Amino acid sequence: MKKMKKDFFKDSSVKFPAYEPWISNDDKRIVNTALDQTMLTFGPQLEKFESDFSKYTKAKYAIAVSNCTAALHLSLKVLGIKENDEVIIPDLTFVADANAILACNAKPTIVDINKNNFFLSISNLKKNITKKTKAIIPVHIYGQVCNIDEVLDVAKANNLKVVEDCAHAIGTFHKSKHVGTIGNTGCFSFYPTKNITTAEGGMVITNSKNIADKVRQLRSHGMLKSLKSRYAGGYPWVFDISEPGYNYRLDEIRCALGISQLRRVAKINKMRKTAVSYYHSKLHNIPGIILPDMVHDKTHSYHLYTIRVTKSFGMSRNQLFKKLKDYGIRTTVYWMPIHMYTAYKKFTRTSNIKNTSKTYDEILALPLFPNITRKHQNSVINCIKKFGNKNER
Repeated sequence: MKKMKKDFFKDSSVKFPAYEPWISNDDKRIVNTALDQTMLTFGPQLEKFESDFSKYTKAKYAIAVSNCTAALHLSLKVLGIKENDEVIIPDLTFVADANAILACNAKPTIVDINKNNFFLSISNLKKNITKKTKAIIPVHIYGQVCNIDEVLDVAKANNLKVVEDCAHAIGTFHKSKHVGTIGNTGCFSFYPTKNITTAEGGMVITNSKNIADKVRQLRSHGMLKSLKSRYAGGYPWVFDISEPGYNYRLDEIRCALGISQLRRVAKINKMRKTAVSYYHSKLHNIPGIILPDMVHDKTHSYHLYTIRVTKSFGMSRNQLFKKLKDYGIRTTVYWMPIHMYTAYKKFTRTSNIKNTSKTYDEILALPLFPNITRKHQNSVINCIKKFGNKNER
């Protein structure tokens, strides 16, 4: 049995972490191979990672970047989002969506989610479209396909661009299409907690050559020549920049890790599904605990297992979090709603956050990762069952 890693934050009371990365011997070998290269950026590992990701998602083009925030920023920039434009995002998402919009000098419009799921409220979405609205960022949150068809209908009716936030959704499909290939672009994250990781990293996918070419250009300072083409002949220092860009490159070392991780993404997601099914089978009849609707969803990538702790459980989400921590179990919440951060309060209207505020007070992500043990899960399950029994408090 694999030995459990010590808590990263050096908390000796934590016996069961919320997440552990899975770095295999194959991962280490390919990274060491990349380290032996003479070129550590814009080399063969980047080309292969992009090619492999394109094949996996069946997107025509895949462009690796430094992180998902960079992917979002470049997508919006290439789609023409500029100063005074408005881009709609759900209140329940990571701040990267808002930050990418602000990086374009545009304005994030924060809208509510549905009462019974974590997706954009279509009615609230429609109410917030103005003449300045130019795009929507729907989020495939926790690994589940969002209400993308409805979002696309609204976007089409209002001539809006769609940038899919797929940070949680490697291996998530909608009607046989991988998410990210449905809108104008799809943006992925390879942060350590994601289903596959490059430590830090991201990817833009698209079926548009024009978008792909522009993203490639802007990810490396706006250079009109690639590193390879500059050294293929002539003077390598002679190149032009028609539009200033950014340093959003993904190096060879992290691309190598991505190649290796992507090879086993099907296995990773299957292991996650097994763990999710076990949680579901043991927690399904606890009063006051609402389980995520994901066990029978074949399109899901099982990124997070987020329960809702309602009033009838007899204990609040925060109280349950503390109780689990007292028993050595680390859990967390993804995330505080956008409207709760000081930086984004000015973009918020009270009528747009009602459902999100209620949902946020209830959600709790249980430990989930490919190599999670039954002992780990049983500890979580038994504690929740015990705390749900008023006689045991």
